[in-house]
Amino acid sequence: MEKIYSKIESISGNVITVKAENVAYGELAEISTSFGKSLAEVIKLDRDLVSLQVFAGGRGISTGDSVRFLGNPMRVSFSPDLLGRVFTGSGEPRDNGPALTDNLITIAGPSFNPAKRIVPSKIVRTGIPMIDLFNTLVESQKLPIFSISGEPYNELLARIALQAEVDMIILGGMGLKYDDYLYFKETLEEGGALSRTVMYIHTASDPTVECLMVPDISLAVAEKFALQGKRVLVLLTDMTNFADAKKEISITQEQVPSNRGYPGDLYSQLASRYEKAVDIDGAGSITILAVTTMPGDDVTHPVPDNTGYITEGQYYLKGGRIEPFGSLSRLKQQVNSKTREDHRTIMDAMIKLYASYKDTLEKKSMGFSLSEWDDKLLKYGYLFETKMMNLSVNIPLEEALDEGWKMLAECFEKQETGIKTELIEKFWPKEV
Repeated sequence: MEKIYSKIESISGNVITVKAENVAYGELAEISTSFGKSLAEVIKLDRDLVSLQVFAGGRGISTGDSVRFLGNPMRVSFSPDLLGRVFTGSGEPRDNGPALTDNLITIAGPSFNPAKRIVPSKIVRTGIPMIDLFNTLVESQKLPIFSISGEPYNELLARIALQAEVDMIILGGMGLKYDDYLYFKETLEEGGALSRTVMYIHTASDPTVECLMVPDISLAVAEKFALQGKRVLVLLTDMTNFADAKKEISITQEQVPSNRGYPGDLYSQLASRYEKAVDIDGAGSITILAVTTMPGDDVTHPVPDNTGYITEGQYYLKGGRIEPFGSLSRLKQQVNSKTREDHRTIMDAMIKLYASYKDTLEKKSMGFSLSEWDDKLLKYGYLFETKMMNLSVNIPLEEALDEGWKMLAECFEKQETGIKTELIEKFWPKEV
């Protein structure tokens, strides 16, 4: 039986408090005001005092307005009709299409049963050499993209959405500028990938509570598709905006702040989302790539710092490139021995020589005279940055490996690379 409460005890920003009984955490409520109706979600229980986050914000709500609890948590529709659609952070259509109200599923459920998980063993090809060759993305992996504001991280996500060899993409945007939302939509439409994509977009002008729901909705829908055998890639941007929304609500609730004002359970809040990544025995998988912007390029900031303990490495985007030394895919050893026999060797050799190139650059900047070896390294470094690190390069993994051999042969003698003789005899280009 639904209960209606006609008195609101307090209003603080977007959070209201009422006295109510038999209410569950996360339950939805409907608030009737003189301006219409708005949904709210229970975010705190203190005996009979119930705090609710209002989706549309607290403006226009008075203490005399009525609150009706709906008896269920936030739910979202799930069906194949989701493909090609764009929704808000609360699951409402953003693309002027019809609302979907059938087959509702609850969001923010527990992580997948560990007994049904299998060891990650499949590569997710993206066509980007700095990912496929040097830090391979593995199916069911959870990886953040560490970046700073101004870097092309949304452009990188859009490219991955277009090129990744998966069955479907779920794109969750949090605190996006409207231009970024339009960029994603137009890029995927023009590239023909929107038909395999579902987008849940929260813009900077939307209610804060919708920002918090985007990861949960995206991952709940992804899990349902994965159970149907789909290989799902979930792209989230930006998890720092998600954490800032958590911070804003915790301050409104007058919680004791932790590091830099973030809530004390920030680690758990992030982990509960990232741990949804899974390769399901006998079904599909969920792979998560999530942008985490670092204020002031500070990797010790609470959001990237906590993220690093949860995830299986990171891609570090700097200067418009994925940095080879800041990036790490801890699961790449699971797959790069199965791609091509020279994968690990060429990866290690090229990174080692690129590190030597960086030393040579420092030597040159200090005015030291350069040797013939240094000249070779400078030529190699230029080619490496142009043909491998440039994010506009789009080639298959095998072609990237062949290109790596060509670069080595163009800059060095066989014996200078440190590569085993049997691999050199098999893969070294005949003509350079």
